[in-house]
Amino acid sequence: MSVRILTALVPLALGTFIVLHYDLAANAAAYVQNFPFTGLVPATPNSRKEPQPYTRHIVAVGDLHGDWMNARKVLHFSGVINDQDEWSGDVDFFAQTGDIIDRGPDTIKLFTFMDELRAQAQAQGDVVLSMLGNHEWMNALGDWRYVYPTELATFDSVKARQTMLSTGAIGRSWASNYTTASRLPLHPSLGPPNTPYPSQHEGPLSHSALSFVHGGLSPSYSNLSPFPSKINEISDSLLRKLQSRDQPDPHPPGPYAGLPADATHDEQELYGSNGPLWYRGWAQDTEAAVCKDVEGVLQKTGTRRMIMGHTPDFDNITSRCGGKIIIIDTGISRAYGGVLSALSIHYTLEPIGKALTLDEQEWQEREVVSALYEDRQEILADDTRRVVGNFATP
Repeated sequence: MSVRILTALVPLALGTFIVLHYDLAANAAAYVQNFPFTGLVPATPNSRKEPQPYTRHIVAVGDLHGDWMNARKVLHFSGVINDQDEWSGDVDFFAQTGDIIDRGPDTIKLFTFMDELRAQAQAQGDVVLSMLGNHEWMNALGDWRYVYPTELATFDSVKARQTMLSTGAIGRSWASNYTTASRLPLHPSLGPPNTPYPSQHEGPLSHSALSFVHGGLSPSYSNLSPFPSKINEISDSLLRKLQSRDQPDPHPPGPYAGLPADATHDEQELYGSNGPLWYRGWAQDTEAAVCKDVEGVLQKTGTRRMIMGHTPDFDNITSRCGGKIIIIDTGISRAYGGVLSALSIHYTLEPIGKALTLDEQEWQEREVVSALYEDRQEILADDTRRVVGNFATP
């Protein structure tokens, strides 16, 4: 037998009313609301917010290596910046996977621009995610093998460059605005960027997220979880040690200083060949091997795709295992002469019909992953699935 609710507005005192919801089936008051009269009657228990479609647009760019001119071109044709070289507002998230420094002269210009872009994005409610690459870490260590004379000249002196990268503007930005790893949830119900996994956000969308690192997340790396907080905790500690020590003479011509004497085992592993800064297995191992290993890493990190730079393919963005592994370094800098490229991801979550309750609502989740080039666009993955739950956004 269906329940019928009779709602009545009953005056209680001047300016105050009781809303009585009477259950005719049970012959009893279902519940009572006491509220100041504003001319509006509160919603009945059967009313609810209608489910609305949700979209996010993400753009990611790989290694830039000191080339402002080509970086600017990429950010223009991918829609990150407008004709005034400012944040366009057409992208919700922009991720850059490191190696802004070395091999070109525009280190200062690029890092300054990234900080300006970050502030512009934040003012519009959008986000810039920045990763440190192995070349940022090499410079923090005093390993200057790939510093061009034209770049050094923009700092005026070796000492000025050391200061800028440790306690100066660039070094301070590394410490406050850059991470070694990022996890980007695709839906706000999973929390903001870099919400660690595992977390309390388990459910049908718990792995609807992307990971970003420079090199790669090795299956045998010991600090994958919680992701990305464990990696970033280790890298924050190591960066503080490097930036606060007396800066060693650059190598070359000086001897290679290496990691600090008090570097922990975790810090050594972070900077090792199997760590997230240098690992190349996802790019270089066989398709059979990487597709066998990728699922375990995605499960541990609470993600659906891994996006990285570091290992260039000068012709195109590389997608492996149905888009679960995406390598976005295409040698954008003129030092390499590779193709100019960006990765674009359009995420949508749309309600299917209308369920009796929000918890029973069915949705279609879709990700369209595309490689963007100056003269073309290629779809790398177009994945859909159905999920059920309450994913209504505020």
